[in-house]
Amino acid sequence: MSQLKGKKAIVTGVSKGIGLHIALQLLEQGVKVVGWSRSQPDITHDDFHFVETDVADLDSVESAYSETTNLIGEDIHILINNAGYGIAGAIDELPIEDWKGMFDVNVHGLMYCTRAVVPQMKKMDQGHIVNISSIAGLNPVKNMSGYAATKHAVTGFGHSLFMELRDWGIKVTNVYPGSVKTNFFDDFDGIDAHDNMMRPEDVAKSVVDLLDSHPNLLPVDLELRPLRPKGKQ
Repeated sequence: MSQLKGKKAIVTGVSKGIGLHIALQLLEQGVKVVGWSRSQPDITHDDFHFVETDVADLDSVESAYSETTNLIGEDIHILINNAGYGIAGAIDELPIEDWKGMFDVNVHGLMYCTRAVVPQMKKMDQGHIVNISSIAGLNPVKNMSGYAATKHAVTGFGHSLFMELRDWGIKVTNVYPGSVKTNFFDDFDGIDAHDNMMRPEDVAKSVVDLLDSHPNLLPVDLELRPLRPKGKQ
């Protein structure tokens, strides 16, 4: 039997892609889920609530957390930091606003959401925070220095946080997906999502499986790659 039944979760970036599928699969496991994003997802379920949230705005996050606790209570067991985006561009061509925008969502927003849930998780002496990073958080990526910089920041944040919070029984896991078939690539010239990429539902299942791990098992990093990203050679 799943250990997740009856737990409560916040999933950011829930409107589509990996976040949407994580929310759906958690609901299947009996988890009460509150989704945070700017757009409402196509989810109809008695245990799902949506709170419109801009994670890059501290006031929006604090308001969302207050509304969430009013909806399902303060005992939030799981935070999925999934909200994020990337913009490609050579460093001398990438607009400064795009650089700052990626840091505001991918780094500052992740920190705002984490700060919101940690005090109550400490009181509960349990919790699990999952940061959906990217393979760009481990490896360099040509013409994506801004995005890679944000994801390397997530790597350092998550690793430091797990050392900081483990004495309170709080797990912290960084997940590094490679290419996933989502709309992430819609604005990238010459790159399209294709069938050799991983499916978002499969990445989501890997996340839900680690959330359902033994209480004394701490999965620090999970790296996921497509088997044949360029197809059969």
